Amino acid sequence: MTAHHRLCESMPAYREARVAMERRTADLIATGCMMREKRLLFRIKVVVHILYHDANQRLAAGQVRSQIEVLNRDFRLKNSNRRSIPRPWRSLAADAGVEFELATVDPFGQPTKGITYHKTDRISFGTGDSVKSSGSGGVEPWDPHRYLNIWVAPLTGGLLGYAQFPGGPEETDGVVISYTAFGKRGTTVPPFHRGRTATHEIGHYLNLFHLWGDMPDCGGTDYCCDTPTQKYPNYGKPAFPRISCENGPHGDMFMNYMDYSDDEVLCLFTEAQAARIVATLTGPRASLAPGPTPLP
Repeated sequence: MTAHHRLCESMPAYREARVAMERRTADLIATGCMMREKRLLFRIKVVVHILYHDANQRLAAGQVRSQIEVLNRDFRLKNSNRRSIPRPWRSLAADAGVEFELATVDPFGQPTKGITYHKTDRISFGTGDSVKSSGSGGVEPWDPHRYLNIWVAPLTGGLLGYAQFPGGPEETDGVVISYTAFGKRGTTVPPFHRGRTATHEIGHYLNLFHLWGDMPDCGGTDYCCDTPTQKYPNYGKPAFPRISCENGPHGDMFMNYMDYSDDEVLCLFTEAQAARIVATLTGPRASLAPGPTPLP
């Protein structure tokens, strides 16, 4: 949200685009266009830009592939820990119909493995988008209309990652993840060692908000009718039910990917969140996954 607020303050066009997108998303869902009777499968090409200052930050290809596997399980409701969803919410858990694959062709039409490596003089990066420019120690994105760009780098101050919502500038579009929280092996550090940071941040990239609406007074919203109102983000491994904002008997949906609980706790998107994802992939990010097919 730090990056989002910075863009809102510095770019009037971004603010206007965000307002227009929320109106369109609400209209689509309200008119039934996104009620998901016709389930679609969207396939997104991914490029992972790895920036490393020290050799131990240079992720192996296997670690990158492990993250793609996590994303494909999480967004298709094939994650093994889905069985831990509390009974009252099991019917709300959604297959969002999104799959990810590392790019096989680069922007110039040349074969690629979907991973780029760049040694940097920067010790760490923050939320100011310097990781996305070679002039500030980072690397520019590939065409964001065709690829989901993910930058993996050493981040400052315990930052796990951040994303850009739809509607922002092309030169900074994508997701940034700490090298300590990307994938399921290698450089990952518990409790963020199961790939859920990327699941969370790509949720933002596809226009999902935090469950508490980033307002600690029970007045925030994530614009999803099936996620309970909650007061704060949750951390660690909360016990069910965790009550806030008079949302009993079931309390906060702290196991939702858009909360801050530990990786092993997070296990679902809801149907309303999936509807917002579909609205994004048929709207502002339609070029990213052209020609969706019916879900098998």
